Amino acid sequence: MHIVFASSECVPFAKTGGLADVVGALPPELVKLGHKVTVYLPLYNAVRRHLPPQAEWKWAVRSITVPFEHYNRFVGVVDGGKRAGVQYYFLDCPDLFGRDELYGPKGSEFPNNWERFGTYCRAVLEASKQLGVPEVFHCHDWQAALIPVYLRTIYAGDPALGKSGSVLTIHNAGYQGWFPPTTTQRLLFPWDVFTKDGVEQFDTFNFLKGGMVFSDILTTVSRKYALEIQTAEFGEKLEGVLSSRSADLRGILNGVDYGHWNPATDKHLAAKYSPENLEGKHACRADLLKIFGLVNVADTTPVIGIVARFAAQKGFDLVERIAHDLMQRDVAVVALGTGDPHFENFFRFWALGSNGRVGAQIRYDDTLAHKIEAGADIFLMPSRYEPCGLNQIYSLKYGTVPVVRATGGLDDTVEEFRPAQGTGTGFKFEGYEPWGLLNAIDRAVMTFQYKEAWKRLMRNGMAQDYGWRQPAKEYVALYEEVAKRRS
Repeated sequence: MHIVFASSECVPFAKTGGLADVVGALPPELVKLGHKVTVYLPLYNAVRRHLPPQAEWKWAVRSITVPFEHYNRFVGVVDGGKRAGVQYYFLDCPDLFGRDELYGPKGSEFPNNWERFGTYCRAVLEASKQLGVPEVFHCHDWQAALIPVYLRTIYAGDPALGKSGSVLTIHNAGYQGWFPPTTTQRLLFPWDVFTKDGVEQFDTFNFLKGGMVFSDILTTVSRKYALEIQTAEFGEKLEGVLSSRSADLRGILNGVDYGHWNPATDKHLAAKYSPENLEGKHACRADLLKIFGLVNVADTTPVIGIVARFAAQKGFDLVERIAHDLMQRDVAVVALGTGDPHFENFFRFWALGSNGRVGAQIRYDDTLAHKIEAGADIFLMPSRYEPCGLNQIYSLKYGTVPVVRATGGLDDTVEEFRPAQGTGTGFKFEGYEPWGLLNAIDRAVMTFQYKEAWKRLMRNGMAQDYGWRQPAKEYVALYEEVAKRRS
């Protein structure tokens, strides 16, 4: 079977979040299962760093015409070659994609994102007609969500694409792509798609909603999140659409790339370690404390690690509310991330006033993220909502015990530790209250004092397997279902 991945992000080329990790890791696993996979990605400035000089580019298609209401855009397709058996193509339209930011300057969006990703979606379809029509287009998030809409409207009578199906994966329902109603005619859609049963929502043209309505199957990135987004609390005002399509909505937990995240082989660490030999973790902890300048942390003091986008969605309003109380406990904290200026400043000032017990670095640093996963004892993820989450899965592999809110993929991947039975992999709290978070941290800190119980807890987590093999098989079953519907 041939599957086309349509995504605005993919490692190692362009990344702002977990979407890029998924699109980088799932296609090679599908190739291992015997399938043909093609990935289409906009040719951002970030992508250029992975290509030879422009004069040496290999053009798969010189020019594709994408029509708009009063003008045309012209898109070239650069052959990115194969990596791990996956074919990569990059869509070149410098006016739209040749920018340093993927979606907009920090804290904002490019006003013509409707045009940028409308062009991207239609160019993927036109390129596929020349480079290989798939049985299934696997579209990711709102930026690629118009592909199912195009397939069932403007391209409905196209003989080349008539049997192609679509799967839309919702990585985060909070990001939808809202634009003015005139987007309908600008993208040359018939006005009958701009209805409550189509792309319209609260008098806006909603990219994600359109994909939800017109795709053959919807997926999201954990079983729990598939249930949550059908409720008012988590559905971001699309719960009605999602509930109406519940029979076609599946939750498939994201996997992780253990080739990149494994303490036994991780090149970023001060020392390597494994469940059979945990000694290296002590060296990783010492290295981490040195990097953050925390010099008087006793061996009996657990180190709490944070690697995240600093935003209220990630639960940092709760962390802010317990910061004073947490400093009454015998703990140290290290934090890495960027995001909301309010929370960036919170971590800066918390570190300054902590008397050497809190360290914060306000930046993105992949190497340091690995060092925190390995060197911390406890990893904190108190998210308000978390479709899947990857850091808690990395933490399990690194023997760093996660403390999480019981939501989305966090609930699916972390099992509450039961000391009497010796089962479980971490600590969870329900609801969304600061005392719940503090109580979960207290349970972790107390358990840390019992070294044999803690080693058991670490090894329980390290024994978990959240690789991509099983999710890939689940996706193949969906692709086959879609192809059968369209045959």
